[in-house]
Amino acid sequence: MALLDFVLGRPLASSEERAEQIGPSKGIPIFGLDALGSAAYGPEAALTLLIPLGLVGLNYIVPLSATIIVVLVIVYLSYRQTIAAYPSGGGSYIVARQNLGTFPGLLAASALLIDYALDAAVGISSGIGALTSAIPSLHPHTLPLCLVALLLLTLVNLRGVSETGAVFLVPTYLFLVCMGIALAVGIAKTIGSGGHPVPVVHPPAAHAVAVFSAWLLLRSYASGCTALTGVEAVSNGVASFRDDRTKNAQRTLGLIILALAIMLAGIAVLVKAYGIVATDPTGGAYQSVLSMLFGAVLGRGPFYYVAIGSVLLVLTLSANTAFADFPRVCHFVAEDGFLPAAFANRGRRLVYSEGVIVLAVFTTALLVGFGGITDRLIPLFAVGAFLAFTMSQAGMVAHWKRQGGKGAGRNMALNLAGTVVTGLTVVLVIVAKFTEGAWITLIAIPVLLLTMYGVRKHYDKMRREIDTSTPLNMQLPGTPILVITMQGWTVVNKQALRVAMSLSQEIKVVHVAEDDNPNDFCDKWEEYVARPAAQAGRPVPELVNLHSPYRLVVTPIVDYVKRLADENPDRRIITVIPELIERKWFLWLLHTQRAEILKGRLLMEGNDRVSVLNIPWYLKSA
Repeated sequence: MALLDFVLGRPLASSEERAEQIGPSKGIPIFGLDALGSAAYGPEAALTLLIPLGLVGLNYIVPLSATIIVVLVIVYLSYRQTIAAYPSGGGSYIVARQNLGTFPGLLAASALLIDYALDAAVGISSGIGALTSAIPSLHPHTLPLCLVALLLLTLVNLRGVSETGAVFLVPTYLFLVCMGIALAVGIAKTIGSGGHPVPVVHPPAAHAVAVFSAWLLLRSYASGCTALTGVEAVSNGVASFRDDRTKNAQRTLGLIILALAIMLAGIAVLVKAYGIVATDPTGGAYQSVLSMLFGAVLGRGPFYYVAIGSVLLVLTLSANTAFADFPRVCHFVAEDGFLPAAFANRGRRLVYSEGVIVLAVFTTALLVGFGGITDRLIPLFAVGAFLAFTMSQAGMVAHWKRQGGKGAGRNMALNLAGTVVTGLTVVLVIVAKFTEGAWITLIAIPVLLLTMYGVRKHYDKMRREIDTSTPLNMQLPGTPILVITMQGWTVVNKQALRVAMSLSQEIKVVHVAEDDNPNDFCDKWEEYVARPAAQAGRPVPELVNLHSPYRLVVTPIVDYVKRLADENPDRRIITVIPELIERKWFLWLLHTQRAEILKGRLLMEGNDRVSVLNIPWYLKSA
């Protein structure tokens, strides 16, 4: 078995696509892990901003969570309509582009792509944060652990959609079961104690160092809104579901939102009841909110470690939502010509491999740049997600207005409410998080927009230059002049010369003589080439000796070919390059790679009449 097949799996034919399609059971792990995992870092992000208030800050977590859940429900209802209206997928980009125009569509796409890159980084860093909470000795190794997790995620996603869902199935449902048990037991204890349960393991004490302010509450809400990221993922990947794909996608989205809403509500109630406040994520005594919650409700027995293990897996794997959707958004944008065409093509396992690899590179840069610390990444996080929400909702308003019909008014009103709510949230997040890093997103989105327009401008210019509507011109150019490079007489060069003599009668054999390294090639030219050619009645190739006082070989050849092309403006110059090929890649390091350099130099000259012809000789002894 080839190494590539072992790591990534055997190549899949296009006819096998149906077997790769999924139902709701696999759809939840593939498209819902980000949303479900955000139940861990969303409330914690809000509580982190309330640390200065001590226990007083817990009075605000329930109303904050309730507000976020209301926004979540509005976004859910809106995306449910989007799935029905656009069953081929595409999400915010397709909706905005088709209903609002090119710029709004690309704005949504830019926001989504940046959001997904941050999504992957936050998911992995929060998962490793859960691990270092349970095992504090690992805290100094946060960044290496993040990078290992990223590598594993990348390899899993390159194996295909169906296998990704199968791999993530058990961790996802184990996490949901553990959260369900912890929340149910915690709520039961809270009710049984009249709202004041006694923690099994007491959370760290909290001390107020500031007084309440509306600005602090606003910033806390902006951080808590990160719990809504990933909600749009299902609408982007509708095409991955088996028939009836619309109902399967809607059912998957509904289950994801229901589970997320229950977890957000339950966590908010229990952290208030048990007096759990966030700890400094950069400190050595850091514990995640869920770690403290599990300990307070059920202690630090076997269940705690199973639950923390499930949180670790789901948070780390929640980055998979980005890996599922980032390549899809790139695919749609590339199909419209605003990203490199390679993003539109599926790889060996029917996934958009280029998108997966590019996302891995971006995520690596973010993790390294921010040290793998979740709290440092959170401020950058929600702008892209809510901007994409807003563009999608506005696009659906235009969709219903244009389409009309029964129920269009009700649907338009719902999407209009979604536009207003998510639009206001974008503004709040930008204002509240601007100095903490949101300004980076505001710069990154225009840069990405300019890049997209630059790609499209290039493609448009290229098409104008190469498109033609005229028939083939049968007034052919003169026979080509073949230039073949030889530094010695070998079977490699002999084969190349025989091929050249079969293509043209005018052949120039170029030999570069290094003054300090003479050889006998020119002395034996008559014996090796001239006499056999004359005896066979064929034109004798011309031997061209070039002198190189500075020991250069490639440059004199390139200069000679350029001069030959200038002297023969009506003929093509074909440079024949003999090349020895090793069968094992590592043996290439033993050779000069002069042939590759020469090819590159000739092609970079930009002369349409200069061509390169490779004649390989495979080393048999290898």
